[in-house]
This record gives sequence, C-alpha cells and structure tokens, in this order.
Amino acid sequence: MSEIVKQAGEVRKWHLDQRIQRTLSQLKKNGFKTFYAPTRTDALETVLSLIPSGATVGIGGSITLRQIKLLEALASRGNPIFQHWRQPKGKGEEMQLKQLTSDVFLASSNAVTEDGKLVNIDMGGNRVGAMVFGPKQIIVVAGFNKIVKNVEEGIDRARNVAASMNARRLYLSSGQTKYKTPCALTGTCADCNVNDRLCRVITIVERRPSGSDVSVILVGEELGF
Repeated sequence: MSEIVKQAGEVRKWHLDQRIQRTLSQLKKNGFKTFYAPTRTDALETVLSLIPSGATVGIGGSITLRQIKLLEALASRGNPIFQHWRQPKGKGEEMQLKQLTSDVFLASSNAVTEDGKLVNIDMGGNRVGAMVFGPKQIIVVAGFNKIVKNVEEGIDRARNVAASMNARRLYLSSGQTKYKTPCALTGTCADCNVNDRLCRVITIVERRPSGSDVSVILVGEELGF
C-alpha cells in the first residue's frame, strides 16, 4: 500500500470520527446518554450491558438491531421479548401494545442530526410512540450512515432512503402484492395517496423526553436503512 493511499484512509477515518464525536457531544447536551461503539460487536455488548437481566424488552421494526444479532442474544439471556415482525395474524398489534409498556424499548433512528436530534418517520406510529413515551428506558442504536447535518436533511433521508428501502423490502417480501408505493418502485419519495403509504407520522426528538431514560449508541459501521 502506498503512503498516499494509507494516509487517505487515515484521513477518511479521522473525518468520520470527528463527525461522530460532534454528534455525540450534541446529543449529550440535549439530555441523551451517549455511547460510541466502533463495531457492531461492540454495539451488541454495549446494548446488553444497559439491559437488566429479566427486563421485558420491546423491539421496534429495525434492520439494525437484527444485524447486530441482538434478538438472539436477548433470547439466550432469557429476557422476555416483544416484537411484532412475523407474528401470526392478529398478534402484531398485541406485541406493539406490549412494547409501549415494556421495561426497555429498543429501536434505531432514521436519522441522527449533528446538532443532536432524532428524526423518524413511521407508518403506524408504534415505534416513534414507544421512543418518546411509555418505557422508562429507551435505547437507540444507529450506524454512522444515519448521521445528517440537520432536521431538514434528516427528513429527506427518512423519506428517500429509509422509507423507500423499507417499502421496497416489504414490497418484495409480500410477493409484489402489497406496498406498491411510488418509492418502492423508483427509490424516490412522492407525495403518494395509497393505502400502503409508509410516511404517515414524523417525529423530531429535540431533547430527551422528560421522564424517560434515553441512550443513543452510534456505531462506526454502516447499519440498517
């Protein structure tokens, strides 16, 4: 490896580290507990260290949490888990309601701004609802790819990256029979008026909600949508 290429890699890492630390600093100023995990393995260890043994755990819809193998780790520890993905018909809503009263709620965020805010878009509102009220302990895990400059960029990312990719995932998993939204077909957000529209509820958490213990773990890997 030439010295120039090596130096370029070091500079790239330095630039990313500065952005992550800047974001963590602002999150802390806004009342969130903050953690940096260099890898997904470190992220898993950090999450597990924050969850008491025996605590009930609600899991929001999240590719990130599944990429770090959190569900398997919690199950092996014996923590009761409430997740609504892939539940039998009629059980999904039951799990969503249990998430609201779980001891700990875990989710990712569609965007984390450099000035320390969390930006999210939901279809049903169950995830964003549990992120701001209900569980006393909330843990948010996000890869560095979720970091954006400000709320405006955060909403744009939530619509054109996270929502469109989620819509595409759901569209394909349904056998192309549901979630045929414009973004699922083109990858670009449109102000659609269809039953399966994902972008229905937008939340911007500017400060830690009063009465909630919120931890944000930023990971030095690209995770989730």
